[in-house]
Amino acid sequence: MKLTIILEASEEGGFAAWVPALPGCISEGSTREEALENIREAIELYLEPVEDDEAFRPEAERLELIV
Repeated sequence: MKLTIILEASEEGGFAAWVPALPGCISEGSTREEALENIREAIELYLEPVEDDEAFRPEAERLELIV
């Protein structure tokens, strides 16, 4: 999977990184390399299935949408 990562220097020092396609998927690091390692881990955790993801009412519909 390819994702665009935004990486920029923080005013306080270090680097901030986020993924526009994954709202709230943000990380940081003291160095560029650390920020990239941390955002990779954040992406993996963001995409990891959670038991609550399957919690819905019995009458709910499950649909797939192609955009």
